[in-house]
Amino acid sequence: MTVTRDDVRKVARLSRIAVPEERLDELAGELNGIMGWIDQLNEVDVEGVEPMTSVVETKLPMRDDVVTDGNIQDQVLANAPRTEHGFFVVPKAVE
Repeated sequence: MTVTRDDVRKVARLSRIAVPEERLDELAGELNGIMGWIDQLNEVDVEGVEPMTSVVETKLPMRDDVVTDGNIQDQVLANAPRTEHGFFVVPKAVE
């Protein structure tokens, strides 16, 4: 696949990116280079290769998924301009 000036112009318009006419050829060349790299990657034989998420197989440390309030209610409420019974007091927004 070859990227043309018209392709660059169309992508720029769809992306809402202002590209001067004098840069269209330069950008088309860069995009063609990227497409060439993709073609090289498509030539690699990956038959029988397992997908991986990292080049190093490691297990991440996991912690228990426990919901807590952090035990710092007083510190959090200290930032509020007004509190009542352990909750923030905010102005009424809906009648």
